[in-house]
Amino acid sequence: MGAQLRIYRRRMRSVKATKKITKAMELISASRIVKAQQRVNASSPYSTELTRAVTAVASLSTTPHPLTSAVDNPRRAAVLVISADRGMAGAYSNAAIKEGDLLIAALQARGLETSAYLVGRKAVNFYRFRNRAIAGSWTGFSDNPSFENAQEVSSALISAFTTDSADLAGVDELHIIYTEFKSMITQLPVAAQMLPLQLTEDVGVDASHELKAMYEFEPNAGEVLNALLPRYVEARVFNAMLQSAASEHAARRRAMKSATDNADELIKSLTRLANAARQAEITQEISEIVGGADALASASAGSE
Repeated sequence: MGAQLRIYRRRMRSVKATKKITKAMELISASRIVKAQQRVNASSPYSTELTRAVTAVASLSTTPHPLTSAVDNPRRAAVLVISADRGMAGAYSNAAIKEGDLLIAALQARGLETSAYLVGRKAVNFYRFRNRAIAGSWTGFSDNPSFENAQEVSSALISAFTTDSADLAGVDELHIIYTEFKSMITQLPVAAQMLPLQLTEDVGVDASHELKAMYEFEPNAGEVLNALLPRYVEARVFNAMLQSAASEHAARRRAMKSATDNADELIKSLTRLANAARQAEITQEISEIVGGADALASASAGSE
């Protein structure tokens, strides 16, 4: 019985040590998510307004440009998947990777070849384990991306997009998979097409029926769109990275809180089992003492 009690106590020490780790990670994620939310809130208006401006310029221009002109017979598409570098974030990375697989399947159903660009060790390891081709990968900054990181990723994507798709390195479409931060509870994987830009917004008249500003292009519309292309891609990629970073912290905080709560329940269960084992051990010792005393009493009575 003493051996069983030692096993329970050893397991309790192990669970308590694990609980300290999960609680610390929960607190770290909770502290970092505030800053991540602030960065998302600061980046989103710029990304949204830049997209609207690019849409307006492209709609008011008759100059064909890769930014807005879809290829008649596209051959290849690039898919950027943003995941986490570290685990213990629940299904955060798996959800983004799964959404990327669904998008790739849809593109392949259209007859397009796909090139995978990956951010985060989770996506990189997922592709490498399955021997999938990787066109580009970046790791080490998923939970705190900088604008320089976004520029590095965007440069590779723009280079592939501006290369003729007849070349194996060229693509006709750019898609991005990231996790949109809705709230502390809800984070959703999103698939979006970055290029060619989908002109779905009515740029002539806004919701209040007021005419928008007219544009004059200097030196010409093509040069303006060429200058806007890298800024547009960088802003979209950076905002997607910030959204994903905030989602990663929220997912990790939720997962670690759940793990901490489970550890508390397990400790309570083990405590009850240890108490029962200790009580059984005490009862057995008392029974042995009483039995020994009875045996001695019987022996003394027999000798008399």
